[in-house]
Amino acid sequence: MLLTSELENTFLKRGFLKFESGLDSELIKQWRDEALERIGYRRERKEEWSIDLLWMDHHRKALVSEIAPDAWTLLTEIVGGEEKIEKQTMGIESKHFTTINSFYWSDSFIINFQYGKEKPWQHPQSQGFNWHVDGSYFRHFLDSREQALLVIILWSNVETKHGGTFIAEDSPNLIAETLMENPQGIDPSEFDFQNIADQCKNFIEITGNAGDMFIIHPFMLHASSQNHSQIPRVISNPPIILKEPLNLDPDSVNHSLLEKATLNYIQGRNWVQPKPEKRSSYWWVID
Repeated sequence: MLLTSELENTFLKRGFLKFESGLDSELIKQWRDEALERIGYRRERKEEWSIDLLWMDHHRKALVSEIAPDAWTLLTEIVGGEEKIEKQTMGIESKHFTTINSFYWSDSFIINFQYGKEKPWQHPQSQGFNWHVDGSYFRHFLDSREQALLVIILWSNVETKHGGTFIAEDSPNLIAETLMENPQGIDPSEFDFQNIADQCKNFIEITGNAGDMFIIHPFMLHASSQNHSQIPRVISNPPIILKEPLNLDPDSVNHSLLEKATLNYIQGRNWVQPKPEKRSSYWWVID
């Protein structure tokens, strides 16, 4: 059991956890270097590189339980058990990865080479950033299963001003309130993320070492930040998909930590699940 009471309380209070994934340093270096080589990036000629941000599809994959067993254990404990995680591989239309299988991590990296380098560095704040929650491939409800957790894995060291993801720590309750007010669900394009970000006060820059992972509630607003380091910042963000929607009945017992956190955001109020025909997932089963 890796989910200690301290970790549970931190997730309930802050909406995210930082954890050493246990990824082997040689695997990290191999996957990262191969990805940079595959796109033709050369460190010795970085001044010739013109791309700011790059989203890559899968090339290498491995079972999380094999390359980062402790990370996998913690993820499963947060959602209530491995048996709750969707085993099927789903296909999506995306400028990033085109398939999702929560049991695998891959080199579908997001590489921030030099985003915003031409402007003075801005501290995390509401204005000037593309705040959003993930999930372009489904209609969002309070209990949506399609993106149960936002997982960010660092594949390079990320110091301040090195392009670390910004998060708005006080945003999940605002996203939850928005979804409470829209029981018919919200399509990704219908969110007013900027308005929600403008109501937030607590903004954080994600930093850490290669191999660190951040397990984040899916209602957390986040955004790309400027990279002034001249060093490619490499991360991945594999979604966790569940087989069934969350159980948000406040009178139920044995809620998962994820469900407890979501119930806290809506202050334990009753919420009626939508009928199945109201849900929309813009994906297809591959295997």
